[in-house]
Amino acid sequence: MKFGTKVIHAGIEPDPATGAIMTPIYQTSTYAQSSPGQHKGYEYSRTLNPTRKALEDNLAALENGQFGLTFGSGLAAEAALLHLLDPGDEVISTNDLYGGSYRLFTKVFSRYGIKFQFVGMQGTAEIEAHITEKTKLIWVETPTNPMLNIIDIEAICAVAKKHNIMVCVDNTFATPYLQNPLDLGADIVMHSVTKYLGGHSDVVMGALVVKDEALAEKLYFIQNSVGAVPGPQDCFLVLRGIKTLHLRVQRASENAAKIADFLMQHPKVDKVYYPGLAHHAGHETAKKQMRGFGAMLSFNLKEDTAEAAAKVLEKVHYFTCAESLGGVESLIGHPASMTHAAIPREERLKVGLTDSIIRLSVGVEDADDLLADLDKALG
Repeated sequence: MKFGTKVIHAGIEPDPATGAIMTPIYQTSTYAQSSPGQHKGYEYSRTLNPTRKALEDNLAALENGQFGLTFGSGLAAEAALLHLLDPGDEVISTNDLYGGSYRLFTKVFSRYGIKFQFVGMQGTAEIEAHITEKTKLIWVETPTNPMLNIIDIEAICAVAKKHNIMVCVDNTFATPYLQNPLDLGADIVMHSVTKYLGGHSDVVMGALVVKDEALAEKLYFIQNSVGAVPGPQDCFLVLRGIKTLHLRVQRASENAAKIADFLMQHPKVDKVYYPGLAHHAGHETAKKQMRGFGAMLSFNLKEDTAEAAAKVLEKVHYFTCAESLGGVESLIGHPASMTHAAIPREERLKVGLTDSIIRLSVGVEDADDLLADLDKALG
């Protein structure tokens, strides 16, 4: 089944009771049992709900996995994964990552005796230098947020397998339309479903996808025990959004490529961070493991101050100054003061996240309008 067919049909069947094409919203908390323990596969909606099950099966198929799990947010999905670990375990994470992930790692789970090390992952040597017998997880984000670094998933997984270490890849930026980490050796794929999978800026949700049944059972136990699950209405909205995932990401990626070229020529722009540019350090790796370069890009200004960046964000019209990404509408943000404010400035600067970095989530509007909007704001 090709991807454009998967988004519409995988894991989804017409409702057996009515023939409804769209999966019904099963807005129920509990289910009738003919006798104690005798039911039709559903007993309580925290444990399982038919609308959620359809979405989880669909997500598993999109990532070429076997088991999908959804959660109340992307961070709830990350927290469920981290609950697999024990005090004393160590995690190696990329040093350029979403500020919420950094906060969860350093402010929440580090309090329970889990150690996090943040390293550059453009090669494997630094990762191997940080591996100890206590290392249980390597956390990969690629493309990274917001510097759009590309990490070689296959190379990282080869190192991890030698040491029996689990690898999780945050695939939010790339989406399963452009990249499938499980096929490259990863154990777990994580998504902030809020972003491209939902695609319409109207849902907050997270997901994990795995192939291994034993690992899936551990995660299902945590999902049910902790209970940070999404409701059926949100699952319905994501099922609807996924049906156009390939069309949205393709159009947005085409727009992003045009914008990257435009910014490269603009006299007020210093650097453009987009893996589709031939000079990008991860361009060849992106060509190897992705089917396109995505719709996220960042750039910084020659006037490298937060004030200069703020002026640009205040002057846009079609780009909306807001957090999040991956919707049909174009968004513009200032990571240092918005999505990555939880990361200390000295740590941000180490990875090149300067005060003037501006991040774009390019939408599906007409590219000419977006280019004119940026030209006016920069001018």
